[in-house]
Amino acid sequence: MRKTYSSDISREQFELISGILGAVKVKTKEREVDLYEVYCAIQYRLKNGCTWGNLPHDFPPYSTVFYYYRTLQRRDGIRKHITC
Repeated sequence: MRKTYSSDISREQFELISGILGAVKVKTKEREVDLYEVYCAIQYRLKNGCTWGNLPHDFPPYSTVFYYYRTLQRRDGIRKHITC
């Protein structure tokens, strides 16, 4: 169980947008990362302005979070889906 951050949203709120993040990567095998945690990590970074490498260690690896962020950003603009 990780620490709760002020940038987190509820899992119920995440369910409303989970399909957007889930469609970022072609699913070729069972996903090993919790997309809710990825989303919360992106929110944390945008709210606090830290570097990717300085994300708290209880989030997924920053390289994974960055991958989803960049892919979604290129796809249709992440600011449409991220709330700070």
